[in-house]
Amino acid sequence: MKKRIAIIGAGPAGLTAAYLLAKDGQQVTVFEKDPQYVGGISRTESYKGYHFDIGGHRFFSKSKEVEDFWTEILGDEMLERPRSSRIYYNHKFFSYPLVAFEALNKLGIIESGLCVLSYLKAKAFPIKNPTNFEDWVTNQFGKRLFNIFFKTYTEKVWGIPCKEISADWAAQRIKGLSLSSAIWNALFKPAKKAGDKDKVIKTLIDSFRYPKQGPGMMWEVCTEKAKANGMILEMNCGVQNISYSHQKWTVHTTSKGSIGDFDFVLSSAPMRELIASVQPAFPQQVLEAAAALSYRDFLTVVLICKDEDAFSDNWIYIHDPSVKVGRVQNFKSWSPYMVPDLSMSCYGLEYFCFEGDGLWTSSDADLIALGKKEIEKIGLTKGTSVVDGYVVRQPKAYPVYDQDYKERVALVRQGIKAYPGLYLVGRNGMHKYNNQDHSMMTAMLAAKNIIAGNELFDIWEVNEDAEYHEGGNRGAEDKVAGRMIPTKVNA
Repeated sequence: MKKRIAIIGAGPAGLTAAYLLAKDGQQVTVFEKDPQYVGGISRTESYKGYHFDIGGHRFFSKSKEVEDFWTEILGDEMLERPRSSRIYYNHKFFSYPLVAFEALNKLGIIESGLCVLSYLKAKAFPIKNPTNFEDWVTNQFGKRLFNIFFKTYTEKVWGIPCKEISADWAAQRIKGLSLSSAIWNALFKPAKKAGDKDKVIKTLIDSFRYPKQGPGMMWEVCTEKAKANGMILEMNCGVQNISYSHQKWTVHTTSKGSIGDFDFVLSSAPMRELIASVQPAFPQQVLEAAAALSYRDFLTVVLICKDEDAFSDNWIYIHDPSVKVGRVQNFKSWSPYMVPDLSMSCYGLEYFCFEGDGLWTSSDADLIALGKKEIEKIGLTKGTSVVDGYVVRQPKAYPVYDQDYKERVALVRQGIKAYPGLYLVGRNGMHKYNNQDHSMMTAMLAAKNIIAGNELFDIWEVNEDAEYHEGGNRGAEDKVAGRMIPTKVNA
């Protein structure tokens, strides 16, 4: 018997589930509030023929299932692209991963020596039971490396002091792949010993796949293929609330009224919003926990420039407190098909902010002027080379890992057990800083559960470890519990 599934959000998680469920013959309806684009934060927007990514998305996964999904959707439309990125620090550009001679030359012998002494001090006198980002990183790499390569950029991204960011963020996202560990291994690489294979930090990937016209191309084609299998997509259709009664779900929308008789609801909407919209209401404790979750927003100032000072990086991290920009994308380096005129370049300056703050509410003209000023100050191009600009605002781009987020999410996870057929998937749905492939995997496993009619997998066990995005072998699927593919619930 076919099941009816409502999916809230046409991002990577929502569309992955929609495609797989529709392919299996299930009845799927997807609700997307955006009037124009699918893909969520993985969409590709366009302006005068220029295409740009919202944040930069490398298509690389250690999951064979995810890699095979991408191939099934786009096939030969996926390019193999070289990975290239740098860090801008102290008016200098550092290759990432770092090159030993270059790092020595640019940091200087004295600074390198002070970093070593700071590291040794941290190892000799570590902070006991570190609970915040600053203390965790300091324990691992020393205060000096923390101040050089972590503090400025991290506080730009999150808008709060590093002391207020959970140590979970560091443990999840840094591990063996941080800039400081790259410095350590580049400058003072230890000799390998027998039996150390599993202890050596994996080399960062040097290439990745990328759709010709940006990540949104993946989800646009996925949408069309899912539609061919019977999926219904309701665009410009936000969800006001969802209600559960007599073992069925009803979705109350902003433009299509109420649509009911769903057996399941999969939501990639921000957890804070979704939990508040469910009827019957969650217990007060759960509602308060969800309401206290926070998000970081960001905007991209797109600058279309004469290709006079072109750089080859996919992106550059800006570790400089004198400018507000946090990262600079080079969309032409992601794919030459993103730029209609090869005599031009298209850069994206990313500014991390909170919805409603001074940056967010600035006019597009003021933001473009700021971008021109800062890109020239950094030295990437001249302001006079900029011929046009465009601004994209992205609310709720990053779930914030503050000191209390884990307990709040745990309360929500416990609370949804009382709502049969409700799945939270994806980055914002689960309030997990998932990479795209991890978000997809949560949707894949939810789809497997629905098709099987049994809770085969606990989707909350999908690991968001950054190494799956940055290192290791493509398609080298790991089925160890707690890794990319969690063990079956009843195994």
